[in-house]
Amino acid sequence: MNVVQPIRDYEKLEEIKRILKANNERDYIMVMVGLYTALRISDILRIRVEDIKKDYMNIREKKTGKARRIYLNNELKKALKDYIQDKEPHEYLIRSREGINNPITRARAYGVLKDVAEEVGLDSIGTHSLRKTFGYWAYKDTKDVAALQKLFNHSYPEETLRYIGIEQDGVDQLLKNAYRNARG
Repeated sequence: MNVVQPIRDYEKLEEIKRILKANNERDYIMVMVGLYTALRISDILRIRVEDIKKDYMNIREKKTGKARRIYLNNELKKALKDYIQDKEPHEYLIRSREGINNPITRARAYGVLKDVAEEVGLDSIGTHSLRKTFGYWAYKDTKDVAALQKLFNHSYPEETLRYIGIEQDGVDQLLKNAYRNARG
């Protein structure tokens, strides 16, 4: 299994959003939901239009079976507003063109992310990268590992830091600066 990484480069993250918004609004919304809710792709693909009509949505996580209340921040609500305007409440938010009312597949979601990541020069990106990217930037902003640990349902803070790529950042920095000070 390949290890996927969060998107650490803010400019590339914004470029991904710009590309998707210009090329495919559905794919843009999928990425926005992932970036602003920290949901797994399996949960994102199950969201229906009626689920996002308030300031929050209630879901039952597919993987854990746990009920969760997910707050929808203003940036996400703004992106969703026009997108859902002409959609029926029972429609899947990330709807496939195949069938009458089916969500896209995990494989299709992966393909969307892989293709746009390649376009902006990123690798090690997968569907879990959206969730990890949320965690990475939330940690950079707040340093609140305890809240992220709870959100991701991790047992230990170290697990959360490893999951969101912060631990790897420290290792990378150490290797980058190795022997710098010793050389004088």
